[in-house]
Amino acid sequence: MEHSFFFDGNSKKIAWIIKNEDSEINQKREHAEIYLNKITNLQSKYIALHVGLFWGIGRYIIHDGDKINVKMDNKVMFNHLSNNQSVSDGFINTRTDFILQFIKQRELNISYQLIKIEENPAKKLI
Repeated sequence: MEHSFFFDGNSKKIAWIIKNEDSEINQKREHAEIYLNKITNLQSKYIALHVGLFWGIGRYIIHDGDKINVKMDNKVMFNHLSNNQSVSDGFINTRTDFILQFIKQRELNISYQLIKIEENPAKKLI
């Protein structure tokens, strides 16, 4: 199945939306105490991507081998994930390792797409 995956985050919350031909599921969470008001918005976006993918698979929305169109509104994140550009943030590198490992384990077909901030419906959830 093919999914569109939108996500966002800030220092307090994360949110994600998983859309496919059958449904649209919106989720939001407050950060765990360990991260609350201690991380940047960019770091939070990586958490949202990681947690949202993990949640989507755990809820049997995303299945092994599915195509995921990951739609992001941050150019730094887009360049990092789609073009393997390095970042100097150890927290982001650790999250990226978890995300890529998860994608490989589940054999997900990932497509990264850069969108405008106003095109990100997950932004409205936080």
